[in-house]
Amino acid sequence: MRGCGVRFDKHSKSIVTRHDLGRFEGETLFDRVARVVASAECLPRKELYESWEVARRVRRRMRGHRVVELAAGHGLVAWLLLLLDDTSSAAIVVDTKSPPSASTLADAITTEWPRLAGRVERRTEPLDAPSLDANDLVVSVHACGALTDVVLRRAIASRARVAVLPCCHDESTCDTGALTGFLSIPLAIDATRVLHLRSAGYDVHTQTIPEQITPHNRLILGTPRLV
Repeated sequence: MRGCGVRFDKHSKSIVTRHDLGRFEGETLFDRVARVVASAECLPRKELYESWEVARRVRRRMRGHRVVELAAGHGLVAWLLLLLDDTSSAAIVVDTKSPPSASTLADAITTEWPRLAGRVERRTEPLDAPSLDANDLVVSVHACGALTDVVLRRAIASRARVAVLPCCHDESTCDTGALTGFLSIPLAIDATRVLHLRSAGYDVHTQTIPEQITPHNRLILGTPRLV
């Protein structure tokens, strides 16, 4: 393996490049995705690993449905969810700004997997703009601060399945649930989000992705209960 003696931090914001191809020589789906990303030379290392760890955990519990990724950045989570479960026919990737290299990544992925061509729609618009319904799977990775709460509110209002990996917890804009007397601010905010989902009629599962990828590693998954 080329470069095997060089430290390769998964949390690095360095771009994955062709120099890293030798690190992904296997035939697993992750290795194949990583080689595509490395060849495209447009995605931070951290984003590759975060997206993969979130997507595979989501698909263990939530199959099918149209994918709607909010605060999506490059939209890699949406692409991965389609790759991991082909019964999701389409995805919408939404953010207020589109990274210049998002199209580079999309072209690289659809070249490797032509069956995905035309199935992911990118929209540059506010997070409250797309219409959602109960047949959607809403996901968001590191929507900063209160933006995660926007994602959760939109999912709840539509009775959609939802998965979020929050970050940038801000006591001034997020609800701590009066739990900061014995919980840290980030944990109090996320615990309150779980309680809010449960009170809205959702079954909730909580997991973590590896901390060596990101310290903001708490994953919240909600599925509306059947009435």
